[in-house]
Amino acid sequence: MTSHLVLGAGPVGTALALRLARAGRSVGVVTRSGGGPEHPRVERIALDATDATALAAAARGADVLYNCANPGSYQAWERGWPPLAGAVLHAAEVSGAVLVTLSNLYGYGPVDGPMTRGLPLAASDHKGRLRARLWQEALVAHRAGRVRATEARASDYIGPTVPTSHGLLPMYAAATLAGRPASVMADPDQPHTWTAVDDVAATLVALGADDRAWGSPWLVPSNPPATVREVLRELGARAGTGEPRLRRVPRAVLRAGGLVVPLLREALGVLYQYDRPFVADAAETTGVFGVRPTPWDDVLDATATAWRARAVA
Repeated sequence: MTSHLVLGAGPVGTALALRLARAGRSVGVVTRSGGGPEHPRVERIALDATDATALAAAARGADVLYNCANPGSYQAWERGWPPLAGAVLHAAEVSGAVLVTLSNLYGYGPVDGPMTRGLPLAASDHKGRLRARLWQEALVAHRAGRVRATEARASDYIGPTVPTSHGLLPMYAAATLAGRPASVMADPDQPHTWTAVDDVAATLVALGADDRAWGSPWLVPSNPPATVREVLRELGARAGTGEPRLRRVPRAVLRAGGLVVPLLREALGVLYQYDRPFVADAAETTGVFGVRPTPWDDVLDATATAWRARAVA
C-alpha cells in the first residue's frame, strides 16, 4: 500500500517522490504513461488523473495526496485544470488523504512589495484567476470538513532538472550557455525570486506532515531575489561561457506575434512578473516548518553544469 501518492513526474513530482522514498516512505507516482523515477519504494501507476473514480481508488489508504500534475501548456489550462482539480479533490475526500497542491504566485497578480501568503488574490490574467479559483474551491471543502487541504506556492523554478520549456530563464540560458545572444521578453534587470526544485519538494513534504499547514497556502522558501541578467551571468561564469548577451524584444513586436502564436499571447499575460520586482517572502514558512532554501551557490553550481551540458548537446 502506498502511504504517499504523487500526481505528476515532472521536475517537482520526481524530486518529491525520491525524497519521500529515500526517507523510507512507500510512494505511488501517477502519470498517464506510467512513467516516473525508479526506486524500490516507488510504484509507478499509469492512470488518467482526471478519472475521479480511478484516482480515488489509487489514493485509497494513502496518508497524503500531492498534486504536482500540470495539464500542459498555458493554452490547455482553462480546459485541463478544472477536471483535474475536481478529480483530485474527490480522491482526497473519499480516501481521507491530506491534499497538498503545488501552485504558483500567479494568483496574486501585480503587486507593490514582496508577496506573502496572506496577500489578497488579485490576479490580472485568466491563468492566475483560474489558480485562485481552484484554491478557493479546495478551501471551501476544507472548511466544510470534507478534506484537509493546503497549497505550496512557488516562484519560477531553477535547478538542474528544469527543462528548457519550463519558463523564461531556462529558455534564455539555453542560448547564453551555448554562447549565443538571448532574446528576452521583458526587463532583465528587475529583482525576481527563483525557487529551487528541491526546496519545493521539501516544502510539500513539510506541509503534508504538519496539521498547522492545513487550511492555508504557504510560500516556498527561496533565496534572495536576483535579476535575470545576474542569474545568467552567474551561470555563465560557472560554465565558462562569459557575460550573457541579451537583446530585449520590443513589446509591440511581442503583441504582434501574439496575434498568431497562442503560446506567446499567453506569455504576454504574465510578463508583468518581469517588468517590476517579483519577490516572494516565505519567512513565515521557514519560521513555522523550518524549511530553508538550498544555498544559492549550490543551486547555481548544479544548474550551470546540467544546463550547459544540455545547451551544447
